[in-house]
Parts: sequence; structure tokens; C-alpha cells
Amino acid sequence: MSLVCAICNEVPEHPCVSPVSNLVFERRLIEKYIAENGADPVSGQPLSEEQLIDIKVSHPIRPKAPSATSIPAILKALQDEWDAVMLHSFTLRQQLQTTRQELSHALYQHDAACRVIARLTKEVTAAREALATLKPQAGLIVPQAVPSSQPTAAGGGEPMEVSEQVGMTPEIIQKLQDKATVLTTERKKRGKTVPEELVRAEDLGKYRQVASHAGLHSASIPGILALDLCPTDTNKVLTGGADKNVVVFDKNAEHIMATLKGHTKKVTNVIYHPSQSVVFSSSPDSTIRVWSVSGGSCVQVIRAHEGGVTGLSLHATGDYLLSSSEDQYWAFSDIQTGRVLTKVTDETASCALTCAQFHPDGLIFGTGTADSQIKIWDLKERTNVANFPGHSGPVTAIAFSENGYYLATGAQDCSVRLWDLRKLKNFKTITLDHAYEVKSLMFDQSGTYLAVGGSDIRVYVCKQWSEVLNFNEHTGLVTGVAFGQHSQFLTSSGMDRSLKFYSL
Repeated sequence: MSLVCAICNEVPEHPCVSPVSNLVFERRLIEKYIAENGADPVSGQPLSEEQLIDIKVSHPIRPKAPSATSIPAILKALQDEWDAVMLHSFTLRQQLQTTRQELSHALYQHDAACRVIARLTKEVTAAREALATLKPQAGLIVPQAVPSSQPTAAGGGEPMEVSEQVGMTPEIIQKLQDKATVLTTERKKRGKTVPEELVRAEDLGKYRQVASHAGLHSASIPGILALDLCPTDTNKVLTGGADKNVVVFDKNAEHIMATLKGHTKKVTNVIYHPSQSVVFSSSPDSTIRVWSVSGGSCVQVIRAHEGGVTGLSLHATGDYLLSSSEDQYWAFSDIQTGRVLTKVTDETASCALTCAQFHPDGLIFGTGTADSQIKIWDLKERTNVANFPGHSGPVTAIAFSENGYYLATGAQDCSVRLWDLRKLKNFKTITLDHAYEVKSLMFDQSGTYLAVGGSDIRVYVCKQWSEVLNFNEHTGLVTGVAFGQHSQFLTSSGMDRSLKFYSL
């Protein structure tokens, strides 16, 4: 039953009831009538706006106009409805056809992707097998192994200095091969799984500076030139400074554990032994020093070079050191005896070596040169097995990924290049800002992230090679960058004499 206004005999939009006559009115009409007459329009008794009572009803449906009730009008209305239904049906058929085409295209793409994945998987398997049996390539000139200088007697309480070259014995080569086999097997077991404790990229991007220490090295000769963390306890930090000192720092206790003095020039490379309380350092003073952290003293001096030592890397066995030098040679030394086992140069190059790094398996290693070359060497055969040209300035940093497949290199050309050791080619180049100086490269222990230190600090996610972190806290060049265990924190050193830590 519809409500009808007693004044206009139409369905009211805002119905209300007069308590005087008990009839329904359109509010706007009766308000006008009351304003003019002050009485109920039907009974004539006094009535005010306050006395009106609103009726709450659902939205009223107005009856069709009388003209729409004729047969022609009804037929026209039905024809309009039919036309609308047909147009809607046509639109739905068009959308269905489009959806079918898109689905067909998606299924075709999926089938093609499956074929590509199968082919790439086959190629990857073949490449892994080739990498595992990597041998010196035929036709390359074998560099000459040269004798080192004679041993020098030490005096004044200095440790014995050893540089006698004794050669690579079959026992040593077998030891290297056995260790490489074990590491390769462990890597295959791990596969592509990422440790659950590893910090995710989105959380890494939230890292902020949480600590800064500027009192580790001398303020009169400012600058920390080298940085490393103990692999088994990343709270132990090792730094080498322009003040000729090596410092061992405890991150948790925030105090210096040892200050090791002995170099006659600045310290440019440091390494923390993973299982012993021993650290290593090298310097332009041509020496490599082995230090006892607990004793706070130098226990061995290795004179493997006649020029400044530019690179230092510890073999996976923990028993041998690789070093590179401005004298164009690389040397392989026994840290237990302090003897140089072999010393090699590339006679065809005649160029200073700027850095060196072992492959995670320890059978091959890479060196960078002052003429922008990256050379890959076979340790057992002591031969150059591959060269990676591409940089346009002296190579300043080199780092192998834990997965054993990627090599990252930096040079004085404002770029970082990524190399695939399976295909022996450059697959990615990260172009940095103009005048950017790359001083340090470091993969985390899982091979998931790559940190670049230089004009600032940048962290990239491997495979996507997208930047997730950028720090500009240092006021000088960043000379070292390293990841804590499972990337729970990041640390850096710089020419501003500060050691900084970053985490959530």
C-alpha cells in the first residue's frame, strides 16, 4: 500500500503525519501551508512544524505515469528491454572470445618456457661437469716458476724470515685435491637452498648504522685500509691501518683484543684464520706476517716477494696462503713452515698484480692486474687457464661467490663486472656513478648478496643484481666491507679511520 499526500495526491518523497488530522503529507508542502496559515490543511485546527511526525519508509517507487499504461507504451518498453539484453549478450560473447585467445597464448608460452628450461637445465649440468674437471687450456704459454731470494736472518727478537722455495710436492697436490672434492660434494648437497637464518632482502634493506668506532688506529696517520671477520665467529673483527698496525676488535664487548705492530709500511690486506687464533697481514714493505692473537706477537715473516704485496688469500685447507705483488709474481706459501712452495709469473704480460683471491674449492684462483686483466690460474699445474678482458683500468677488487660459479671484479672504470666461470664470459656489468672508486667486493657466506665498497656502500641481490642497500655514512673512501653470520649485520671500514656496523 502506497502512502499518498493529502494535498497533492502523489507519493511523497519525505512523508510525515499530522497529529491533528492523522493524515499523511509531503513535508515541504505542509511546511509551506503551516508557514502561511498556521493550521492543519484538512481540519483547520492550529498546527506547528514541531508537531509533525516523520515516517521512515524504504525508498518509494513511484507508479508509472498514466501514459505508460497503454498497450503501445508497454510494447515499446518490452522492445527496449529486449534490445538491452541482446547488446549485453553480444558484449559477453566478445569478452569470452578474447579470454579464450589469451588463455591459448598463455598455454603456448608455458609450453615454450618448459622446453627452454629443459634445455638450460641440460646445459647447466654439462657446464657443472666441465667446471669440475677444469684443466689448463691447450695452446696457452706456461708461466715460468722462478726461485725466491735467499733466507734472511732475523735479529732483535724478530721471528724467522723464510722465503725458500721448496716446490709443490705430490702430497700437497693430493691434499688440495681431497679438500676440493669434499667442498664440491658439500656444495652439491646444499644445492640451491638458502639458510633459513639468512636475513631476507626486504629486511636487509631496513639496515641502519648502529655503531661506529674511530679509535682503533692512530689519528695522526688516519685510515683503515683492510677489513676481515673471523669466519667462525663474525663478532671478531680484524683491521689493517695506514698506521702500520693490525688490530683485532671484539664487536660484542666493544674493545680491542690485540694491537699487532711490526710492519714498516701501511697494512693493505688482512685475513682471520677460521679455526685458529691466528691472523695474517701483508704490506707494501714486501712482507707477509703471521700473528698470534692470544700472544699478541708476530710468529712468522714470509718474504715471498721483492715488491709490495698487493693481494692475500687463505686456502680452504687453512694451511696455505696465496699472495700477489707489484713484482708481477704470485706466490703459494705454507703458513706452518713459512716456506714459499711456488712462485709464478706470466712472462707474456710483464704487468704488476693488484689483487688475488682463491676460488671456494681452492684448485683455481683469480688475480687482477694493473693493465685491467683478470687471470684465472690452475694451482696444481701453476698455469694461466683463462683471461677475462673488459675493464679499462687497474683491477682493484676481486671476489668469488660461494656457489663457485660467479666471479665479481671491480676496477678504476666505475664498474663492477660479473663473470660466469662455466661459460668463461661476462654476463652482467653494474655501471656505477661517475668517478666511483671500487675498493672492496664481498659476497656473503651463502652467495645471496654482493657488497660493494668504495665511494659509498652498496648491497646487491645476486641473480637479480638489484640494489637493496646504500650507505653514505663514511666521510672518506670505504676500503673494506664484510657480512656477519647469515648477514645478521654488515660492517665497513674507511679512510676516515672509522669502523662501522649496520643492522636492524
